[in-house]
Amino acid sequence: MIRVLLVDDQPMVRAGLALVLRSQPDIRVVGERGDGADVVRAAAGCSPDLVCMDVRMPGVDGVEATRRLRASGGPPVCVLTTFDDHDVLWAAVDAGAAGFELKSATPENLIEAVRTVAGGGTWIDGTMLGPVLASYRRFGRPAPANAPGELTGRELDVLRLMARGASNREIAGRLCLAETTVKTHVGAIFGKLGARDRAAAIVFAYDSGIVRPGG
Repeated sequence: MIRVLLVDDQPMVRAGLALVLRSQPDIRVVGERGDGADVVRAAAGCSPDLVCMDVRMPGVDGVEATRRLRASGGPPVCVLTTFDDHDVLWAAVDAGAAGFELKSATPENLIEAVRTVAGGGTWIDGTMLGPVLASYRRFGRPAPANAPGELTGRELDVLRLMARGASNREIAGRLCLAETTVKTHVGAIFGKLGARDRAAAIVFAYDSGIVRPGG
């Protein structure tokens, strides 16, 4: 059962998100909050596996709330955004967000995002890849410049699956590897690309053409 905490300042948006998520037998909404001020305390109280959080809220916004939550050792965060939120995308990545989904996403996409991020993967809505890349560069953090040729064939396989949001466990299952072996490959990928985290490696995968949107 995936336990989800919803954080959005608009009650109708929260109600809609909760309705979609509660339609799934493996997802349970365990809490709702209207601002980011007490997210850390709320998460400690309801023990969610994932926090779905609006990136723009009055007072403590989603970026700062994500930073506080991750610094406290809290659960992964999937931020909810709109097409005009491009300038805050990298700030959310920098704060530790593991997923990005549009508020206008289909119920199926939202559910897949929740399952992916809760399972330890990274999720970026396919229509947001362009803005994510632009935001990444605009904030002075270009994608790693190392050539894809420096990665082994197996490392490329792992990177492609990472870029599609697969967790280490899912990658292990698909490639018939031990999860510890996948972790070793992921560490090697980070080292060779000069990437500090999965988000940076994923940006590289799309920016270099290793993975293509919709491909």
